[in-house]
Amino acid sequence: MQVANTAFWRGKRVFVTGHTGFKGSWLTLWLKQLGAEVTGYALSPSTTPNLFDLARIAQEDCRSNVADIREYPKLREVLGAATPGIVFHLAAQPLVRRSYADPRETYETNVMGTVNLLEAIRHTPSVRAAVVVTSDKCYKNREWIWGYRENESMGGHDPYSNSKGCAELVTAAMRDSFFGPNANTRPPVAIASARAGNVIGGGDWAEDRLIPDIIRAIAAGRPANIRNPDAIRPWQHVLEPLAGYLQLAERLHEQGNDFASGWNFGPSDDETRTVRWICDHMVQRWGAGAAWQQDGGSHPHEAHYLKLDSSKARMQLGWRPRLTLTECLDWLVDWYRAHATGQDMRATTLQQINTYSQTST
Repeated sequence: MQVANTAFWRGKRVFVTGHTGFKGSWLTLWLKQLGAEVTGYALSPSTTPNLFDLARIAQEDCRSNVADIREYPKLREVLGAATPGIVFHLAAQPLVRRSYADPRETYETNVMGTVNLLEAIRHTPSVRAAVVVTSDKCYKNREWIWGYRENESMGGHDPYSNSKGCAELVTAAMRDSFFGPNANTRPPVAIASARAGNVIGGGDWAEDRLIPDIIRAIAAGRPANIRNPDAIRPWQHVLEPLAGYLQLAERLHEQGNDFASGWNFGPSDDETRTVRWICDHMVQRWGAGAAWQQDGGSHPHEAHYLKLDSSKARMQLGWRPRLTLTECLDWLVDWYRAHATGQDMRATTLQQINTYSQTST
């Protein structure tokens, strides 16, 4: 099955919040490759280096607006001027440990930022479909050994996870109140939420994330300090959930509220691995003395086990993962090696997008 329909996306006007971030940069590049006209809205990149600058996205792929999702008047102005038909909402405070340090910023960005966007959409007649991206951590984690389905309870122990559960509740309430077929919005706007597992891939340098921590340690010639090597996460390459978001947006635009609900995009059950397994594979694949060690310090609470059930996306969207976890790790090692040797990272990233698009399931 085709990953994304080029004929659908060609010429579509698309608005992406968080386009300067890790996932947003990959999505913006892919949308441009598909022929979409992209307007971005986000803060400046939060790290140096970052994929947004390395891939020259502001210069070649979108109309980039550097602004805060918490600034409602500005957001409404930029969204209205862009006249998009489709919106992807990825702007967020995405880090668990940072949410402990600054819970107010986390809730303002992840909850009120979502409110601001949906309210701005309500006043932008051009919009027909929107995908609000949250997280697998939106679920109330009971440390089950089976995957969470879309109808499970929202929750979250830490401020980040809890804020994503709140964002899901906001999206559902706004959809039911203002955007559904029985609401006052005319024509209706089809709005869905998307929940993905731990996303990894080239171009991520965020603080307190496993892969960036390993890459920084390798660059510094020291072992990576790993907090919780026995934690189990649903690892997947960044292109996997992005493919799901694109397919979901197509259905929302073409078939409306039949697809306006929550959706999980996670890896296959047999691809769920511990942090230890990821670290071992990464250092072996990199070679050249790469190593890791367990960090014995005290750390804030993080879930030990979390897995998504993506049966709904498989059955109703025809979406499924295309890369094994080993392939995913090989791709990201290749990406960071290319960066370390001074290669053109725009070309490297686009090559991986094109290769993924041609990969059969």
